[in-house]
Amino acid sequence: MSQSLQSYLLISSILLATGVFGLLFRRNLVALLISLELILNSASINFMAFNKFTMPDKSTGQVFVIFIIALAAAEVCIGLSLILLLYRKKNSINIEEAKDLQG
Repeated sequence: MSQSLQSYLLISSILLATGVFGLLFRRNLVALLISLELILNSASINFMAFNKFTMPDKSTGQVFVIFIIALAAAEVCIGLSLILLLYRKKNSINIEEAKDLQG
């Protein structure tokens, strides 16, 4: 497989479509977190691909990717703690059960 911008964009768009599909049609909170991670990985691939093929300074895209990785790690920590709390309260990690915690 040749390394071209189009091949990276194709992989990134497949990851993005899979992540959006998971966000829209899954009811499990862990599956929603995984789908969100797929979307963030898609953005990271885009940054690195455009950095490789268009930017003269090779560190610009890497800085954005490191920022995305840090953001994803923080998101997973907070998300998993909320999922654990929901499981302790409702004994389920279904998104429908989380709606009962409002108010």
